[in-house]
Amino acid sequence: MKKIRVTLVGGGTGLSVLARGLRKYPVDISAIVSVADDGGSTGLIRDQIDMPAPGDIRNVLTALSDVETKLENLFAYRFKKEALGGHALGNLMLAAMYDMTGDFAVAVKELSKILNVKGTVIPSTNISPKLAARMEDNSIIVGESYIPEVKQKIEEVYLIPNDIVATPEAIEAIKASDVIVFGPGSLYTSIIPNLLPEGMREAVEDAKGIKVYVSNIMTQMGETLGYSAADHLEAINRHMGSNVVDFIILNEEDIKGRVSDYYSRNDMTTVESDRERLKEMGATVVTDDHLVQIDEEGAVRHNNKVLAEIIYDIALKEISTLQYKK
Repeated sequence: MKKIRVTLVGGGTGLSVLARGLRKYPVDISAIVSVADDGGSTGLIRDQIDMPAPGDIRNVLTALSDVETKLENLFAYRFKKEALGGHALGNLMLAAMYDMTGDFAVAVKELSKILNVKGTVIPSTNISPKLAARMEDNSIIVGESYIPEVKQKIEEVYLIPNDIVATPEAIEAIKASDVIVFGPGSLYTSIIPNLLPEGMREAVEDAKGIKVYVSNIMTQMGETLGYSAADHLEAINRHMGSNVVDFIILNEEDIKGRVSDYYSRNDMTTVESDRERLKEMGATVVTDDHLVQIDEEGAVRHNNKVLAEIIYDIALKEISTLQYKK
């Protein structure tokens, strides 16, 4: 039996968490990763070498590596010497490979071989883009790390320069997918940036694979305060120009009394579903009572095992249905 081909689209820690859960299933994983990050070690390397952001790529490579347990601490290790700028070792390795090959997609591919990565990690674009946002008052903010700091409603995001094209590998992965998963991750700074390079929107719209969006559990400062799951999905559809998502995975469990007061202090609330609007957008709701994981300090995240199981179950059911109809 041929393995199910799953393509993950996103960035930040959410994508690596999901990749870690899915790798235990008999699936071929491709991960299309945002490269517009400009903060921390990643931002310094981008400025010095003029390369796409390595940080999120590093996290996904670690999650899919066969030597993950040994690699994770090593790859995340940050040198304390001032001359090395607090860089994570994994970022420096990606920068070195890029310097050797002159091609970021090739650099990721070559490092994947060295790390024995079980899957394919693909930068969404092969050059170094800047993320810009048009806010509610029509002001323009440039820089992925600066956008949330403004704390205004975001109307749209776009890449600079605006003629950046998607990597051929990203387009091919989308076309070949049985399942395409958007998220989990920051809506405007991790997920949507992957859909902005030229060629991606058409590839997603034309793709025959099932499209799944993993909604955030909590709203996010500077990006989605006050958003329902329907608002999240509407933002994706607005940037795509059409309703593209078949399934939305979301939490409907009441967790208010169990989470850290950090969230309420920063006006962050649980993401409500708004099922009627989701239905109008053509998205089938999938949920689970164990989808949320809350640690001792009240920090909220997705349970990667449950999330991976849900996605695998959706894939099995939908693909079986399609084969039966044929």
